Amino acid sequence: MIEVRAYLAALPPGARRRLQQIRAIVRAAAPGAVEHFSYRMPGFRLDGRMLIWYAAFKQHTSLFPITPALVRAHGLYLSGYETAKGTVRFPLTAPLPVPLVKRIVKARVAEVRKKAGR
Repeated sequence: MIEVRAYLAALPPGARRRLQQIRAIVRAAAPGAVEHFSYRMPGFRLDGRMLIWYAAFKQHTSLFPITPALVRAHGLYLSGYETAKGTVRFPLTAPLPVPLVKRIVKARVAEVRKKAGR
């Protein structure tokens, strides 16, 4: 998708690599998800519904949405990371917690499919 490529190309190399890693994790953990760009952020849709957005900031990368149900179910795993309304932040100064990102994406797949009645 042109907007996603342009967004990634505009990032500093470290943030770009991090988001490319997140993008690959989402593709692997959510087969059938389709790339999407909205709210000036790259993301993925699944079954016509928003699955996840990811974005880079000066000091961190973020995943959205992190729903209250997801926080309750995975709070122990999220406890080492800064969270805010609807997001979890991963500092650029630390390695990306790949297993946690996979867990979040799979939890979002379950949420999206549950809402769709699947």
